[in-house]
Amino acid sequence: MQGPFGDWLPEVVVYHPTRFDDAQSIVLAVRDLQTVLVHAAAMAPEEAQRLIDFVAGGVAAMDGQSQCLDELTFVFAPEIVAITRDPRSGS
Repeated sequence: MQGPFGDWLPEVVVYHPTRFDDAQSIVLAVRDLQTVLVHAAAMAPEEAQRLIDFVAGGVAAMDGQSQCLDELTFVFAPEIVAITRDPRSGS
């Protein structure tokens, strides 16, 4: 299907990981040019931190970007997507 962006259709995927093994799927989604919202509330804090660190490293290695939205919610995007925050949000 040809969209306004050529063959690439923007997509946001929401993940609610429950175990560290979900990290690979998240990194692969970003590699496949999907923007990923991760809400890690279902995980133990130590395991959630490990998952976020792994994903952030994988995304950074692909020149993607990440943004912490709150203590348990993060957004990861491929290089072709810009993440900007509302300047009024104070973050």
